[in-house]
Amino acid sequence: MQALEGIKVLDLSRTLAGPFSTMMLGDMGADIIKVEQPSVGDETRRFTPPTWNGESCYYLSSNRNKRSITIDLKSPEGKEIIYKLVKEADVLVENFRTGTMEKLGYGYEQLKEINPRLIYCSISGFGRSGPEKNRPGYDLLLQGFSGLMSVTGDPERPPVKTGTSTVDINTGMFAAFGIVTALFAREKSGRGQFIDTSLLDSQVAILNYLATNFFATGQVAQRYGSGHPTIVPYQAFQAKDMDIILAVANDRLWEKCCKGFEWNDLLEDSRFKINDDRVANRELLVEMINERLSKMESTEVFERMEQAGVPCGPIHTIDQIMTHPHVIAREMVLEIEHPVVKNLKVPGFPIKFSETPAQLKKHPPLLGEHTHEVLLELGYSKEEIANLEQGKII
Repeated sequence: MQALEGIKVLDLSRTLAGPFSTMMLGDMGADIIKVEQPSVGDETRRFTPPTWNGESCYYLSSNRNKRSITIDLKSPEGKEIIYKLVKEADVLVENFRTGTMEKLGYGYEQLKEINPRLIYCSISGFGRSGPEKNRPGYDLLLQGFSGLMSVTGDPERPPVKTGTSTVDINTGMFAAFGIVTALFAREKSGRGQFIDTSLLDSQVAILNYLATNFFATGQVAQRYGSGHPTIVPYQAFQAKDMDIILAVANDRLWEKCCKGFEWNDLLEDSRFKINDDRVANRELLVEMINERLSKMESTEVFERMEQAGVPCGPIHTIDQIMTHPHVIAREMVLEIEHPVVKNLKVPGFPIKFSETPAQLKKHPPLLGEHTHEVLLELGYSKEEIANLEQGKII
């Protein structure tokens, strides 16, 4: 048994935030019907390079456990198919520009007349209300707009984006959380509801303590490279042979760190006694630690800190982490049988359930791979499906 077995999700989203969200629901057992444009499909199918046997790696990363159907959403016949699907669906996910779904005839107010129990999740760049609601939203744009880029990078250099699509993926997770919450609420009320989430809202929430710090002090957070605005030393340092992380998160760990390295002078220095002092003298302390660690091999650093009980570790590259024995033991690499891509591998399920575990049931679908299957389930005859195909409706 899986937690979301029996839940049918109509996925009209594309790119990353929406597909990542519905993939999470699919991993937990929901039946995800991915609706795509005939002959074109989700634009991430063309986000190349790189490709894997001709398939976009970007698309493959976020679309397992789904069925793909192709429908011309603007045609009367296509609308009829969508309405039939809506009647049976528990959830609809979309991330079109504000107003587009209403123009097509698929707005929440329109669809809840067909299915009052429908949970309708709308994902957008800036939300469906407010003065910026009509602006298009992309991960990079929102990394800048939300303030995230202003605190990312080295202080003496221009702002930089994060190494992955943080805003899109965070929004996908928030959307999945919202959908599951709405499903739980429906068990009590019997009614569906409209969920409005956005890239901006999600990233503002992720600012978390940086936002609260501003409200408390009026001070604007700066870029600290790999460092932390309110904890020192808590960042990357350079050992003799490689870059490492030293995470001294409190005064007790600072004492252990100094004793582990035999840095009695630093431990007794009044400028570094408590965290407030270390933050005030950040540049000096970081310079002193870097100078000392640069003369030590990383193996010695790790050994000393492990014995002292201080969090410390390497900065892995992608190849190192995806082949790490612990990551493999945690089943965080999935091998998927795919009709085109042999030995397809993607990141695994990050949540482990004892009773209702996530499962891999379907490979990332080929474009329209399940169109006939889904239409047959809706009651269409083979002849009707052939006519729809001939008319380029599907």
